This record gives sequence, C-alpha cells and structure tokens, in this order.
Amino acid sequence: MGYLNSVLQSSNQLQAEYGPVSGGGLSQNGKFSYGYSSSPGKRSSMEDFYETRIDGVDGEIVGLFGVFDGHGGARAAEYVKQNLFSNLIRHPKFISDTKSAIADAYNHTDSEFLKSENNQNRDAGSTASTAILVGDRLLVANVGDSRAVICRGGNAFAVSRDHKPDQSDERQRIEDAGGFVMWAGTWRVGGVLAVSRAFGDRLLKQYVVADPEIQEEKVDSSLEFLILASDGLWDVVSNEEAVAMVKPIQDPEQAAKQLMQEACHRGSADNITCVVVRFLGTQDGSSRSVSA
Repeated sequence: MGYLNSVLQSSNQLQAEYGPVSGGGLSQNGKFSYGYSSSPGKRSSMEDFYETRIDGVDGEIVGLFGVFDGHGGARAAEYVKQNLFSNLIRHPKFISDTKSAIADAYNHTDSEFLKSENNQNRDAGSTASTAILVGDRLLVANVGDSRAVICRGGNAFAVSRDHKPDQSDERQRIEDAGGFVMWAGTWRVGGVLAVSRAFGDRLLKQYVVADPEIQEEKVDSSLEFLILASDGLWDVVSNEEAVAMVKPIQDPEQAAKQLMQEACHRGSADNITCVVVRFLGTQDGSSRSVSA
C-alpha cells in the first residue's frame, strides 16, 4: 500500500506462492487467546507481516501483537516485525511507564532501520498497528493506516486513527516541516506516499514520522475482543461489520480467517492480514462467551 502504482510494479522479495497462512494460541494464564490469518490476496507480492508473541517481563505475562504493512518492498515491514517488540520489552521503563517505552521503541526501531538502509537504492517503509497487553491494561499504538478496533459491550470502537496526509493536523505538521500534500489518485505526502506516518521512508523522513499515537484501554468484563488488520481488510469492511463477523466465532484463528476471506470476497486489491485477540480472564467470561 502507499506508493503510486508505477512504484509498486518494482520487484519484491516475497512472492505470492507463500499463500495464505493462519495460526493462534492461548496465554499461559488463560486470560486471552489469539489468532491470525494473512494472505497476499490479489497482489503478486507480499508486503504484510504480523507478529503474535507472549513473553514474560518482570514476572508479568505480556501479550504483544502487531500488523505491519510494507510499501516500496517488504524490507521495512520485515525489519519492524523482527525488532520492534524485542526493543520494547528490553526498554527499562517497559513496566513502569509503558507509553513512553512504546514511543521510544517505535522511534529507536525506525532509526536503526534507516541506518541499515544506507546501501539500498530504493526507499521502503511500513505501517504498524500494535497491541500490548500488560496486566489489565491494553495499549494500542499505531503509525499509518493499519487499524485497531475493539468490541466493548457488544459495540465496535476504533482505538487507532488512520494517519492520512489530508487530515488537517497531519497536513499542518507536514507543511510546517517544509513538505507538501497533493492529490495523485489519493492524497499523498510529496505526491508519493498515501500515509503520513510510517517506519522507514528515508527520503520523506522529515515529514513521515514514526511517532505513534497511543491509546490505553482497561481490560475488564466489557472488553470482548480486539481486531488488528492491514488496510486490505479495512478498505472493504467497516469496523462494525468486522466486529459483527467476529462476535459469534469463539476461536480467534477462525475469526481472523473469516475476516480475511470476507475481504477477498469483497474484492480487496491488497495484501490482507488480520489478528484477533479474545479476552477470557473475567469472572463472567462463560456467560459473556454465550452472548458474544
């Protein structure tokens, strides 16, 4: 996603023969289950990556989930998948000040990726939509237009904002930094990139920042599940439709596959990656699972 079609025609490292993949798991403390599904869709290359990871930090079981949608090749998305969460859980303030740790990890990962790009002659970048579970806290962070949506009390709520260049505050930030936004099939930074925040994008870095917006949600009995997905889903499925599809499916892997398949059926032209996390660790979990 992101770049003009003429740029997208260039060669990519990961080809579509990898085909759809899916999987899932359950946390050791039984408080959440997760599933993922990812497919190249109609694209001849695969630039989406995902990460689902359960780790222990200072005696806490931590869930880390992410969707990373590359543009200009797969390099940036693959790098972020491999490094962002490792950088985060090593941060000295990961438990004590999780929000600042997330912001630092995003920017540090971006800086390190850009250093590694010195010998590349093509610019690569990536969105990120990530969810960190620490105790009864859910922290969602994002750059770009891979979106996070929760189901709380039976209703859909977006917990991330798509970063688009035509948003008034994003356009102002870009222009204040000396850049410009113009229409080229859609609104684009410098006439090239259709998202206003991302990892990588070395040539546009002055304007396309990797500063995440972070939203915190309390994990309680009203929080049912979370969906993280690339724009291959959100281009053709609304937040409310996605939540309605996931509600009756208790297995999060099956739910993620259903979302991916529905996006394909609706003609999504992009790679499609979905991660679903179900919250199980509440006292009324059994009754809620029936009503969900």
